[in-house]
Amino acid sequence: MTVPEDGLRLGIDARTRCWWPGDDPLYRAYHDDEWGRPVADDRRLFEKLCLEGFQAGLSWLTILRKRENFRRAFDGFDPSVIAGYDERDVARLMADPGIVRNRAKVLATITNARRFHELVDETGSFAGYLWSFEPAQEARPERIDHATLMTLATSPESIALSKDLRRRGWAFVGPTTAYAAMEATGIVNDHLEGCFVRPIVERERERFERPTRRA
Repeated sequence: MTVPEDGLRLGIDARTRCWWPGDDPLYRAYHDDEWGRPVADDRRLFEKLCLEGFQAGLSWLTILRKRENFRRAFDGFDPSVIAGYDERDVARLMADPGIVRNRAKVLATITNARRFHELVDETGSFAGYLWSFEPAQEARPERIDHATLMTLATSPESIALSKDLRRRGWAFVGPTTAYAAMEATGIVNDHLEGCFVRPIVERERERFERPTRRA
């Protein structure tokens, strides 16, 4: 896909949005209705971080098209269930053509589920933990245009989040993966200036009650 200089694209519905979903209906719906909207649900946040890990080396659209298969295969990304997976489950997952069959990523998801409850026991909630890494407004770029977005594969906060998760034994949670999860779940708003969704997300973030982390 040719990327316009300003990163904006007029869709077939006559709406101006970020260039990356193109006109793929599934991708466009994800961009319009989900990406960047603030999330406070622990299971949804766990799912998102896991799927961003599966995306490593692939396109997000590949993962999005397989997301329902992932949800079925991983019991709705319920950490309590996944934490109990054994070698039979690993074999089942590795034989499932509906997901990305990468053994290291499958094992990382199981490991992360086992670490999930340790983290929640300490911090009160996974949402409170993740949102504690939200950057201060003054630390964010004044304007999110295409050129700026291209410099935002990571951030100091995503580096800190990645480092802390890995210290806790989590896997496939590098700074780029962490930042992508922060973008997707509204911890930052990286819709471009001029995208019709950006002000909608900003209003949602203004109204959003941030979950808090137990000290």
